[in-house]
Amino acid sequence: MNFRRLQYFVKIVDIGSLTQAADILHVAQPALSQQLATLEGEVHQQLLTRTKRGVTPTEAGRVLYRHAQLILRQCEQARADLAAASHGLSGAVSVGLAPGTAAAVLALPLLRTVRARHPGILLYLNETYGATLSEFVMNGRMDLAVLYGGKKAVHGLSFLPLLQEQLFVVVPEGMMAQPEQVPLRMVGQMDLCLARPYNVVRKMVDEAFASAGVTPRVVAEIESAETLAAVIADGLAATILPESMASQIAGSCNAWLCRIVEPVIEAPLALCQSDFLPLSEPAQAIREILLELVANLPGNLLA
Repeated sequence: MNFRRLQYFVKIVDIGSLTQAADILHVAQPALSQQLATLEGEVHQQLLTRTKRGVTPTEAGRVLYRHAQLILRQCEQARADLAAASHGLSGAVSVGLAPGTAAAVLALPLLRTVRARHPGILLYLNETYGATLSEFVMNGRMDLAVLYGGKKAVHGLSFLPLLQEQLFVVVPEGMMAQPEQVPLRMVGQMDLCLARPYNVVRKMVDEAFASAGVTPRVVAEIESAETLAAVIADGLAATILPESMASQIAGSCNAWLCRIVEPVIEAPLALCQSDFLPLSEPAQAIREILLELVANLPGNLLA
């Protein structure tokens, strides 16, 4: 396959229009159509379906699109790595940090260390939910991510265990007497605001309640830390969070937190990366810095 034709094909699929893609690529539309026809001839498959609204990939087109993205990305990495070999590490590296986790404490030290050791690296930090971050890593849109999970194998991804965070209940002041620790069954008697069921931590909480034969009293599902703090400050409900975020929420409002026991619930934090896309040299350097920072945290799982 011709490398430039793959670039053209990816751009056409991204834009969804031959005409607009031709304008962006500065190629005459008849010439772009001919390049597409040649590519379809090479693979002996129809790759695009033309509609009134533009073009959409066929099933074969979607398969080629995924491979083409990986091929183009690896070529870009090869160029960047070659340039870095003689001029020091440089280039962009993207790292996802799941919000409300111990990963958040890594952001500032990571930035400081990268600036000191590798000023040529442009670091992009993204805080969003773990499921989205792992999807970004899988499709090559993100190099690395620190998120909860990793207990179950996921095709296309590898997970390196970093930390275990215990789950705590955050309770409004005055809702009940403050114990040092609270059994899960007692937590089940509280009005609770939790994340949506697809959230990794919520799944752990639901599994623990199910194992204990308890149905939790979930009165609302809230994703916003700011809204959650306001709800707790108003005395409306309690919540269950990893220790890092629980401490943050409790410190921002009139609330207390304590460890959940019987059973203790632990959330595993892991470093996620693609198991088939090689890391660029700059991304490999960032990975090493991340592991170095985690190794200095108490309770880390690194050998």
